[in-house]
Amino acid sequence: MASTDFNDRMLSLGLARVSEAAALASAALIGRGDEKAADQAAVNAMREQLNKLDIAGVVVIGEGERDEAPMLFIGEKVGSGKGPGVDIALDPLEGTTLTAKDMPNALTVIAMGPRGSMLHAPDVYMDKLAVGPGFRNGVVMMDMSPSERVSALATAKGCSTEDITVCVLERPRHEEMIEQLRSTGAAIRLITDGDVAGVMHCAEAATTGIDMYMGSGGAPEGVLAAAALKCMGGQMFGKLLFRNDDERARATKAGITNFDRVYTRDDMVTSDVIFAATGVTDGSLLHGIKREPGFLTAETILMRSKTGSVRRMSYRNPVHA
Repeated sequence: MASTDFNDRMLSLGLARVSEAAALASAALIGRGDEKAADQAAVNAMREQLNKLDIAGVVVIGEGERDEAPMLFIGEKVGSGKGPGVDIALDPLEGTTLTAKDMPNALTVIAMGPRGSMLHAPDVYMDKLAVGPGFRNGVVMMDMSPSERVSALATAKGCSTEDITVCVLERPRHEEMIEQLRSTGAAIRLITDGDVAGVMHCAEAATTGIDMYMGSGGAPEGVLAAAALKCMGGQMFGKLLFRNDDERARATKAGITNFDRVYTRDDMVTSDVIFAATGVTDGSLLHGIKREPGFLTAETILMRSKTGSVRRMSYRNPVHA
């Protein structure tokens, strides 16, 4: 009889295989200009690998509702059904545009935790704020202005505001915030897509040079980023943003009752999780898929929040002509 406990240690390598399979499947579509085909290849490979795992999994963060299938939709059941009940948050290809245009930082991303451990975030925007580990709790807060956040973080780091780098998604809605940030002398790393990677960058500031992430992006990606930070360390806050009644109805359906709540990292991911991401295109966190005659090589980061372990793996996969 299969155990119904969430054995994160045994499941973690299986999870790495899932993100690797999705990245390898989308590799043939890097730079080919077809976002949909790249995403579909990643989805199909991810679903196939997930269904090989002995889990009774439910996708809580996925790609839209059931009617948008063949995506991995929210509520879809995955796995053999013969194991622990688990919540799964995934983005089979974070950065479909990045992949289609062969731009940096496209990843495949998946997180898994015990059933009921992840916020069922509706497909709306979320205002996000994140910093890496090593700071006192609440060093920056949602109710601070962008410039106050920079000043507070600089004080905590014992450096000038000019030594702070903030990662922001390049969107017209962020222009005012960017102006405020620039007034402090802080540097801004603008990214075109992929805010899960953006948030993860804060946790490895020494490598990436990014101290803080802020701005609005998809709420589902917010939960995925919170799962990554739960493993890597760091603080994150998120507040759902609603543009109309339809989006509020979506939140109500997902079980959200307080529309003004500011979620912390541990509100979004309430118990220990495992997280895997594989590079599709080269980025500051992971190398992209490398091709050489007869082989494809993928780099994966695999993390467990229970132990705080971060494992980097290189997977060299023979390609049969």
